[in-house]
Amino acid sequence: MSPAVAALFLYLAYLLVAFGLRAWIMRRRTGSTGYRGLSGTVGSARWWGGILFAAALIAGLAAPALQLTGLASAITLLNTATLHVGGVVLVLLGTVATLAAQHAMGVTWRVGVDAGERTELVRIGLFALVRNPFFTALLTTATGLCMLTPNPVALAALATLFVAVQLQVRAVEEPYLLATHGDAYRRYTSTVGRFIPGIGTRDTR
Repeated sequence: MSPAVAALFLYLAYLLVAFGLRAWIMRRRTGSTGYRGLSGTVGSARWWGGILFAAALIAGLAAPALQLTGLASAITLLNTATLHVGGVVLVLLGTVATLAAQHAMGVTWRVGVDAGERTELVRIGLFALVRNPFFTALLTTATGLCMLTPNPVALAALATLFVAVQLQVRAVEEPYLLATHGDAYRRYTSTVGRFIPGIGTRDTR
């Protein structure tokens, strides 16, 4: 199996598990899929976060497909067997971490934020280590997929996803959690890092 085929298969499997399966579980438990859609006025940080997130997902899917058809070529320096193996490992680790984060969130799992909705502040499982384990897992998976097909489209998709996650967390989710949970959230952010343990504490912007 070529790295591009493996990347395409793993990417589709990840989308099915991380978004399709979770939406189905949420629907059965709560009657809602958990998807809140695009928010914010056009041109705002939260609007761009949603747009870039969708663009990154589409570009990430296009990257292996374009490489398979010869429309995008892997960068020779990055196209090595060692990086391919490392990429598979990261995808698998990212997928396991994604499922663990979603399990810890339970029925509070959401895609997007409804400012009028109050959800529980989750601090168990991976959330005891980092405040945004789902996004850490997502970026880990995306990095692994990029290592499997290191072409310009994949690199652009990864960079776009990184920007989208930063906007979503800083401009949407953290202000919402701070407004909703106040001092409890401040205490949480003072000891738990944003994406990496110990890094990004005491920052509620």
